[in-house]
Amino acid sequence: MSLSEEDRQTLVRLELEKAHETFEEIEILQKASRWSGAANRVYYSVFHAVNALFINDGLQASRHKGSHALFSQHYVKTGLLPLDFGRFYNNLQTLREKSDYNCFYKVTEQDVVESIGLARQLIEAVEGLIKERNS
Repeated sequence: MSLSEEDRQTLVRLELEKAHETFEEIEILQKASRWSGAANRVYYSVFHAVNALFINDGLQASRHKGSHALFSQHYVKTGLLPLDFGRFYNNLQTLREKSDYNCFYKVTEQDVVESIGLARQLIEAVEGLIKERNS
């Protein structure tokens, strides 16, 4: 992806804003006991944060699976981010796919609640890494 520095910084900022906006939607869905929707929002909050990191570093994934592979290859396997984050991101995608596409699968409150804290940590770590790389 060939972007000017200004455009790159704008896209990174917009992706991080989207990550936070999406994360805020989790609470609304929790209050309504909409666990599938909340699981979807947890996944996409992390997805947007990871996309911000990719844009910041000049990487691009064309599909969700590609995003997980790039994340693992460039950030988890290199030790820039904890191994748990790689597993968590993969598990979130599986949860989202089950809840979005399998009418027999029911996401539970526990599924969502357990993922929120780690999602927040991953987003914060990504923001820290972006800040570190841009200073």
